Amino acid sequence: MISPAAVIVSVLPVYLLIVAGAVLRKARVLRLEHDAGVMQVVYAVMLPCFILDKILGAEVLRSGSAVVWGIGLGFGLLLSGLLIAWGMAHALGLERGTGKRTFTLAAGCQNYGFTAIPVLEVLWGSSACAMLFVHNIGVEAAMWSVGVMIMSGERGVPWRKLVNGPIIAVCIGLALVAVGLDQHVVGPLRKVISLLGVGAFPIAILITGATMVGMAEHEKPSLKILVGAVLVRLMVAPLVILAAAKYLPLVVELRQVLVVQAAMPAAMTPIMMARLYGGRPSIAVQVVLATTVGSLLSLPWIIFWGIEWLGLKPLLP
Repeated sequence: MISPAAVIVSVLPVYLLIVAGAVLRKARVLRLEHDAGVMQVVYAVMLPCFILDKILGAEVLRSGSAVVWGIGLGFGLLLSGLLIAWGMAHALGLERGTGKRTFTLAAGCQNYGFTAIPVLEVLWGSSACAMLFVHNIGVEAAMWSVGVMIMSGERGVPWRKLVNGPIIAVCIGLALVAVGLDQHVVGPLRKVISLLGVGAFPIAILITGATMVGMAEHEKPSLKILVGAVLVRLMVAPLVILAAAKYLPLVVELRQVLVVQAAMPAAMTPIMMARLYGGRPSIAVQVVLATTVGSLLSLPWIIFWGIEWLGLKPLLP
């Protein structure tokens, strides 16, 4: 059985990297003008390489049903999060034009990338990470379809947003696994892919920490937004995700993914979407900050309880 202390130790490096990013921004080592260029390299090169390195050779992805379940739950559970957040926004008295749409998307979407992957890899290794990338296809599809419609109030869907480095890497990886060619990506080529990918998450999390300290300095918090976000993202939504992991006929790797997803704070993507589609970025920023700080306390316990309830066995002692 894993102990809560072991979970805390496993997730602590992620939060220390966020703090380090904030410190480096305050010390003017990581300057604002560096962010765009660095993240472009991460998204276009480093992250796709990391994804390929984890997917190639992942036996769980040779099962078509496991892949379908992963994508389907990525889409479906994000929709459930949006529904919960919409209800909370209504309870808080938010209306369209005063932040209801932005709160719904920000509080309803968990972090499915840079915070989730290092935690998942420490707890369960490469196979679970490979399943997360498949799960994330469904999440991205929901974000750029239903999420955009909620934020913009329109029915148009910018499907071209799904044509990006990480999604392309997942599709290439799945195709190679499906036909068995992944076993031949070895030697120097595989080593180069691994070396390019290994730094993606430390760098991205540093930039995330630097970005968050900048956001915190310019936002005036609203207590009801902060409390509502914590209730949705760190209390109600985790119960739904863990119930799906418990009662649906899923492979172990997907259950592992859902345990970590249940514990995640809000994603940062809705901040960008609020800026693009006429939402209120300040509300999205508050949701991200509140749930990230709150997850310092909730994340280890949600993972601990999820592991115990589902009877999973982490790599940690």
